[in-house]
Amino acid sequence: MRILITGITGFAGSHLADFVLKEFPEVEVFGMVRWRSRMDNVQHILDDIQLCEGDLKDMVSLKKVLGDVQPERIFHLAAQSFVPTSWLCPAETFSINSIGQINLFEAVLDLGLKPRIQIAGSSEEYGLVSPDEVPMSEANPLRPLSPYAVSKVGQDMLGYQYFRSYGMHIVRTRGFNHTGPRRGDVFICSNFAKQIVEIEKNLREPVIYVGNMEAKRDFTDVRDTVRAYWLSLEKGEAGEVYNIGTGTAFSIKEVLDMLLEKSTVDVKVEVDPKRLRPSDVQILLSDSSKFRQQTGWAPQIPFQQSLQDLLDYWRERV
Repeated sequence: MRILITGITGFAGSHLADFVLKEFPEVEVFGMVRWRSRMDNVQHILDDIQLCEGDLKDMVSLKKVLGDVQPERIFHLAAQSFVPTSWLCPAETFSINSIGQINLFEAVLDLGLKPRIQIAGSSEEYGLVSPDEVPMSEANPLRPLSPYAVSKVGQDMLGYQYFRSYGMHIVRTRGFNHTGPRRGDVFICSNFAKQIVEIEKNLREPVIYVGNMEAKRDFTDVRDTVRAYWLSLEKGEAGEVYNIGTGTAFSIKEVLDMLLEKSTVDVKVEVDPKRLRPSDVQILLSDSSKFRQQTGWAPQIPFQQSLQDLLDYWRERV
């Protein structure tokens, strides 16, 4: 089997490649990269994967990658995935996420390929949720509260539309927050962990800068998340959408407290106005029973272990 991972050099993409290489060594793993893609996350597996240069915004390069690889499965993970950046660059976020996905689908159709395709959506699509809608099931209304979230709703609905219109085998996943080693330092758990490690090594003053500490999030370890991505194309139904999450939410304050418990530093906590969003989702809590029943998936790595691994990751790199 030949699979193509868009965004293979990113956080989830690199972990998905790790998972496939370990669990299914007979599978050929191809990844699409741009000329400026950082290779840090895949440096350890460069001899085991095949990288192809292409860009979601460039149809010529997309068709060449797909024509060369002839993938039987596509895991579409490439995206502008940082919510705050979407406020600063909403058009670029849409260009990469929504228009880029249209280009991918159209290239697949033009080439007459028939791969199974997984679309990595986001719990941010749910947005404004009322108390009686928690935990959120796939049937919950989508009320996105950021340009990023709207772009992900676009990806989600395009996946459904191309399934209905062209019979493409597309499975949509709505992953709730995921974390673990290699998470970019702009994302909350990783940002806190890196700040703590810098304080441990006397590289900064003992002050942790934070944003909205009351928001609650459902965190899954990335290694559990990518296993779910694989299962979505193994056992998920074409045209369906599935939540992926643990069903437990922690406030951002609780996350920071748990990380600090794993360190000996004594810190002050200060709110940084730059870390506050124009509008924020107050709670994201998954009902993933549909996916669990369909595939048998369940998270295996405790959140405390994810945080420990994240701290250790930064201790090796700072």
